[in-house]
Amino acid sequence: MAKKQSQPKQRFSRKVRRSMILDSAADMIATDGTSGLSMEAIGQKAEVSKALMYRYFDSLIDLLRELLDRELKALRRQQFEVAEKATTFEELVRNVTRVYLLNIEERGMVIERLQAYPNISNAPDPTYFRRGQAVEYFANLVAKSFDLPIEDAAAYTDISFGLPASAGEYLLRSGMSRQRVEDITVAMIIGSLTGMKYDISIRSQKLKR
Repeated sequence: MAKKQSQPKQRFSRKVRRSMILDSAADMIATDGTSGLSMEAIGQKAEVSKALMYRYFDSLIDLLRELLDRELKALRRQQFEVAEKATTFEELVRNVTRVYLLNIEERGMVIERLQAYPNISNAPDPTYFRRGQAVEYFANLVAKSFDLPIEDAAAYTDISFGLPASAGEYLLRSGMSRQRVEDITVAMIIGSLTGMKYDISIRSQKLKR
């Protein structure tokens, strides 16, 4: 009986192989957390030898930092994409909030667990990634759309950035539906702007004598 020939191992480009390793690490973190992570364990899942792992990443910390950077970049890119498509302020807030909560629901534990891993990140939550750029973008929209001073719009935007992070944390531990958490978060963000706009108009209202 002829001996069955083994299939040649498929070759991947360096870029594709790195991505496969990062995907394997993300799957492990999402399922089991970070306690059992090692270069060898990740390599086994990605079908890459331990020696070869070190040709792609200098260390486990280097790998996890790149994974966190990738996850956060993808999240922020998605938020900007849906923001560009919005035609109303409610749609803007809802779209950006939905992207954040969907990410938390589907991959959020990866980001949160990576940020809690020693020597990976000092940021308290994903909203701090490229926050200055994001605040400037959204603050300009708010200032122009609602005729607010840019400094007030920037303060509102920066402060409101904390709401989705709190909403994501609540989503993970409460069991409430994502849609309901989204509705509440959007109402809070819009309500705070409505209150601020009304307060400013009242304070500057000229007295009639």
